[in-house]
Amino acid sequence: MYQENYINSLRAEMVSMVETHLSAVAQEYGYSDVPLETTIKWRPMVLVLGNYSSGKSTLINEFLGADIQAIGQAPTDDSFTIITYDDKVPESENIRVTEHRDGKFLLNDPEYPFEILKKHGQRFAAHFRLKKVNSPFLKNLALIDTPGMLDSITERDRGYNYQEVIGDLAHLADLVLVLFDPHKAGTVREAHTSLRETIAMRTYEDRVLYILNRIDECASLTDLLQVYGTLCWNLSQITGRKDIPPIHLTYSSRAARHPESMESSGRSFLYLLENQRKQLRTAVLQAPRHRLDNMASFVETHAERLNHFLEAVLSYRSRLRKFRFKFNLTGFVLGLIAGGASIFGGMNAGLLAGPSDPISLTAGAGIVVLFLFFWMAVPMRYIHSAFHRNYLKNIDQLIPLDTQTRRDSWQAVRDLVYNYLKKSNGRFPLYKVRDEYMSVNQVYEEGTREIRRALNELANIEYNSETIIQDSSKPLYYYHSEEEPPEPDSFDDPYAINESTKF
Repeated sequence: MYQENYINSLRAEMVSMVETHLSAVAQEYGYSDVPLETTIKWRPMVLVLGNYSSGKSTLINEFLGADIQAIGQAPTDDSFTIITYDDKVPESENIRVTEHRDGKFLLNDPEYPFEILKKHGQRFAAHFRLKKVNSPFLKNLALIDTPGMLDSITERDRGYNYQEVIGDLAHLADLVLVLFDPHKAGTVREAHTSLRETIAMRTYEDRVLYILNRIDECASLTDLLQVYGTLCWNLSQITGRKDIPPIHLTYSSRAARHPESMESSGRSFLYLLENQRKQLRTAVLQAPRHRLDNMASFVETHAERLNHFLEAVLSYRSRLRKFRFKFNLTGFVLGLIAGGASIFGGMNAGLLAGPSDPISLTAGAGIVVLFLFFWMAVPMRYIHSAFHRNYLKNIDQLIPLDTQTRRDSWQAVRDLVYNYLKKSNGRFPLYKVRDEYMSVNQVYEEGTREIRRALNELANIEYNSETIIQDSSKPLYYYHSEEEPPEPDSFDDPYAINESTKF
């Protein structure tokens, strides 16, 4: 109970920190269209992506323990579906969809973190929906099923920007599952774009799991090896990485049970492989355990980016102020020279009595004032415009970029800084930006350290709460497992692993 209260308290503190110090600044400068805290207030989410007919719906149905999503060889669903838990229905009842909601409800209900998706328009809203299901699997997380990725579809065909939607959902999700099947091992164009550009920019690599699904449809072990090699090659080209990420090999136990799947004796190779469905299920169930880490990373990332944004804006204003001071000082000196020259000229012409004469001093001072007015009205405007254009052109000079971390963070806000300076023409209340910078910097420098310290304390709480198990034949020891014990599959596996034959 103490551990649970500690987790809830820490989560509430992070949400409050974002709401108090970051959200208003993010919305004011166009960094975010919605309050930042809306994306971290809801439950953990798992995003399921894949080519059409890669087995996404079948996998989700097995997780849930019932046929919730439609399945088929052809594309069966063109909607983004949020599948969440309904705690109002007793667990004793059969697992089923207990409530449907359309996209308009989902995008406008403050309980859910999907307000950020409003920008994708009405056509997207027509392909966005919510299902509540009374499956125990969903007690601590939500699943997001997506339309299958295709090869020749365009934004016009869908009616909305598919890649932008995927990017926003990947940003919200705590775990992303990417499914492939033996027939399309990563060659679909939308899959290439999603992995190469969209997901790589909107989430972290350690949150993405790659799955080669439906391996029971390979005709032989040789066929499977060829498919696996093809997928590895495609992933190396797509991700641009030499080290290929781990690939889970899975298949549906129910599909393998069908007679047509058992006819070929060549599929006996499945006995030599471990159906990693259970490991995948365990990884999904562990998503809530990573939620606090993900929230901490969320606070750190956005605090750092907003800190660099405001740092650049203040740097621009500081340089502009120094430039103006030097330019105005130059104008004042030139004004004094012009005033002295006018007095000297008046004396030579016999119009003025001398430099100490009140009329001479008044005339000289007038010349200085008139010159300064002219200096501020004409040359200053021209020079300020040149200064502004120069820094917009060389905007990377505003803040030091001496580390890769700062360069990565700067790239995320660089265009926002450019647009803000261009729109404001460098004129904004300096005191206000300075106060906002101090508030954000406090989160960046101190708040994030406190969060990490609290997470370390939580880890110690988990360690101290380990169960002591005593065995009569062994000495007393502490038992601690990094993973939760695997839950039994919802469906029997006809290809159960025999430890004596498993390689």
